[in-house]
Amino acid sequence: MSASLTADPIPVLTRRIAIPASVGFFFNTMFNFVDTYCAGLISTDALAALSLSFPVFFIILSAGSGLSQGATALMANAIGAKDPLMAQRLFAQAVVFAALAGVVLSFAGWLAAPSLFRLLGAEGAYLDVALSYIHVILWGGVFFILQMTINAALNAQGETKLYRNFLIMGFVANCLLNPVLMWGWCGLPAMGVAGIALATVFVQIAGCVLLWTGVRRRELCREMPRGFFKPDAALLRKILSQAVPAGLNMLTVALGIFVITWFAKHFGKEAVAAYGIATRIEQVVLLPTIGLNFATLSLVGQNHGAGLPQRVREAWTTNVKYGVLLMLAGGCLLFPMRETAMRFFTADAVVIGHGRDYLGIAAITLAAYPILFVTVFMLQGMKRPAYGLWMGLYRQIAAPMLLFHLLAFTFAGGTWGVWWGISLVNWSAAVFAMWWGARILRRELTSSLH
Repeated sequence: MSASLTADPIPVLTRRIAIPASVGFFFNTMFNFVDTYCAGLISTDALAALSLSFPVFFIILSAGSGLSQGATALMANAIGAKDPLMAQRLFAQAVVFAALAGVVLSFAGWLAAPSLFRLLGAEGAYLDVALSYIHVILWGGVFFILQMTINAALNAQGETKLYRNFLIMGFVANCLLNPVLMWGWCGLPAMGVAGIALATVFVQIAGCVLLWTGVRRRELCREMPRGFFKPDAALLRKILSQAVPAGLNMLTVALGIFVITWFAKHFGKEAVAAYGIATRIEQVVLLPTIGLNFATLSLVGQNHGAGLPQRVREAWTTNVKYGVLLMLAGGCLLFPMRETAMRFFTADAVVIGHGRDYLGIAAITLAAYPILFVTVFMLQGMKRPAYGLWMGLYRQIAAPMLLFHLLAFTFAGGTWGVWWGISLVNWSAAVFAMWWGARILRRELTSSLH
């Protein structure tokens, strides 16, 4: 018998949803590790090119994440309110919008990438390598957005196992495809970093097929009239009202990476490469908490739709508690292993030094992230995505622009100033998120009593 997100114990449901999601995202991060490792085998320029390309790539991911979060929240609320037909209609409209958004954003990215890379200090061969990577990624941009949006129908039902399976299979496929395409095995031309990008696009195409097949086999979306896919202005506005703030919140992460990269590039491309490697290592430590975000969104969405504010609060506090405990342990593991982890990706002593410094500070910052992310996903599940956007604008743009300049240049802290600035900004945002989340929930509980 399937679990009931509105009746079964919250801790049990949290583990049932979060563990498969976290396992899946472990392999997704390993996917990125493989790409970074393979780029390092080519050259430092290739390694830096992946870091340089990430802000542009992340714009595509932000659109997909925003649509996925928005559609998940609306569908979960509809399921909790016992309205499966509305959940189907919302899903169909989200898929249509995802296809259109993917084409538009890929074209815009293709036009903007050269100027953006030059602004970040790329020129000559370095610029050519970065463009060869991002152009292939942008060609397949629509598939990144589609697979995340299709997965929203599974997330809304608290189903994370199929997506886990896709991410595991995608990792294995990427390990096989990368050397074949980048070095030109099996009679194929050697494509370098473009081959790494093409392998990624192939995996996303396969993911769209797998997830679509899985969604249509579930009872919720098994019978969907074709008319549901005809654009519906009212439903599209409803989806956009949830997806745009969530997507913009994710976009602030891309802009935040741009801001950090801009400050880091003043200290050489080695600092840029170190930041790219170190953040991937940091992502591995954060992996156990990723599933908590999906658990929060699913649980809060359905219970909010069902009018159960006590269970909404329990879902939030349970996931925050799990996340903080996991990241306190993660920081204790990361600190002594930070240099060894950097050496796995590069032999460049300067890159290793910058990365070691970043990871030492990151070890005491880790616990701030689950507080922030779980709260944002809770608010998304309550159909309040704008709060997450305002948090993102503060954390990724406003505070870093001021604090990084002050610490790195005014106080002559160099890269140390940038790395410490990241920690201070995130902890201040986490404290605010806890206060704001508790305030919103008090209002909901008070309203339910009247």
